Amino acid sequence: MKIELSELAQKFEIHEIDPSSFRHIDHIGVAYEMFHKYGFQSTSIKYAEAIESIAIKAGAPDKFNLTITLAFLSLIAERIHTTDHSSFDEFISRNEDLMSKGILGKLYSKERLQSDLARKMFLLPTNPDS
Repeated sequence: MKIELSELAQKFEIHEIDPSSFRHIDHIGVAYEMFHKYGFQSTSIKYAEAIESIAIKAGAPDKFNLTITLAFLSLIAERIHTTDHSSFDEFISRNEDLMSKGILGKLYSKERLQSDLARKMFLLPTNPDS
């Protein structure tokens, strides 16, 4: 299903989001819309570039983390394809765990996820208990 992007997603795509008002659910919603419009590969590139640009404009370039961005996008994309839903609200209600910013802790150790290398390149998940 192809959709038109909301005003929020359009502003995100051109890197014009106010980071102070861009909530976690907004991150998910924008990704959800972009996946429906562009598919996984294009969304991943556009989304990562926008997040990095917004972090730089906000004066916080170290907040951008490519591993977090791509891992979280991958979770959202997988859930879009494996969850029966007909709207974003229904998608969220059936995937409430995506609302937890700590969801990646099941896949990554804190040290690996917050490393300098994780900020610069995508790291594969490892068992956080090992």
